[in-house]
Amino acid sequence: MSPFQTFAARLIRSVSLSAQTKHLEFEVAAVPRFGFVAGQWLSFKTNKPDGEEITRAYSLASPPGDDNRFALCLNRVQDGFMSNFLCDMKDGEDISCQGPFGDFILRPPMHDTVFIATGTGIAPFRSMLHWLLADPARHQDKQLCLLFGNRTEKDIYYHEEFLELASQHTNFHYLPTLSRGADDWQGLRGYVQAHMIAIIQGRTEMHAYICGLDKMIKANRELLKGLGWDRKSILYEKYD
Repeated sequence: MSPFQTFAARLIRSVSLSAQTKHLEFEVAAVPRFGFVAGQWLSFKTNKPDGEEITRAYSLASPPGDDNRFALCLNRVQDGFMSNFLCDMKDGEDISCQGPFGDFILRPPMHDTVFIATGTGIAPFRSMLHWLLADPARHQDKQLCLLFGNRTEKDIYYHEEFLELASQHTNFHYLPTLSRGADDWQGLRGYVQAHMIAIIQGRTEMHAYICGLDKMIKANRELLKGLGWDRKSILYEKYD
């Protein structure tokens, strides 16, 4: 695992995923190699107009590569200076970063795995799944399931991308679920924990990675532990 570094990251692309959410791509130019492990996060630092220093952490939403680039998936938070600062950045502008940090990473040996996300909690799983599926030696044909919960269809970030991954890899199963889906929504409905029993089918030797808000994480951890899962098989990262 790479030691953390302090560096400037330059925004090279900004894409709106929804009215309040953006996919931001950055390039790191001043370091020989920017390395990280799928699932890790960076710390971003800037100053308010009054000079106060603000630091916030965001998960990396892209897989490790050799191009010194990374992506973020983040919501504008009302009265949140950093999230709005990042979302308002223009191509070519820089921001100070430090990292990578975090141990919400894939644990060997590889098992059949369920990834459970809501909202921008999808970020580390986009990183992990692209990395895993890029090389058969990494996923070892294990069954990988992404259960992604949101309110409405327009809130499903990277939807077409995950559909494409599922069409290319028979061992990857993409299951978006909506709590307020429209009448014509053909996928799952309800909260993510409502679908866990059907997905795991009584198995306890799988791994689970959970990312999102605390309430959702607690519900799924309690469900899995109640079904006999070892707590060490359940990894999670909270976004609140």
